[in-house]
Amino acid sequence: QLTALIEQKKTQLVVIAHDVDPVELVIFLPALCRKMDVPYCIVKGKARLGQLVHKKTATAVAFTNIKNEDKNEFAKLIEAIKANFNDRYEENRRHWGGGIMGIKHQHAEDQHRKAIAKEEAKKLG
Repeated sequence: QLTALIEQKKTQLVVIAHDVDPVELVIFLPALCRKMDVPYCIVKGKARLGQLVHKKTATAVAFTNIKNEDKNEFAKLIEAIKANFNDRYEENRRHWGGGIMGIKHQHAEDQHRKAIAKEEAKKLG
């Protein structure tokens, strides 16, 4: 249901729980939301989402219709979500892992550099 709503662009916001088990149920949703340009956010706890829809738990929730009196607040919420999740995706993806090599790889790189320096010294004479 949720996937079809996103693909048809009928949703205005998708909220995904962080503790879904198995994670394969929702792992594709952020990519799909980015592709279809639908704002999404990840919240702590599927029990919280369940309270929203009067169930025990919920893995994801899609907002489709918003009351007119709540549209202004909803627009502010959407702006904040886009700024923190959707627009920062590339920034977060680039910094993933920190670019720090492990100790074994650092030693291998040092040995490789020393071997190259040694060969250069032999060539120069």
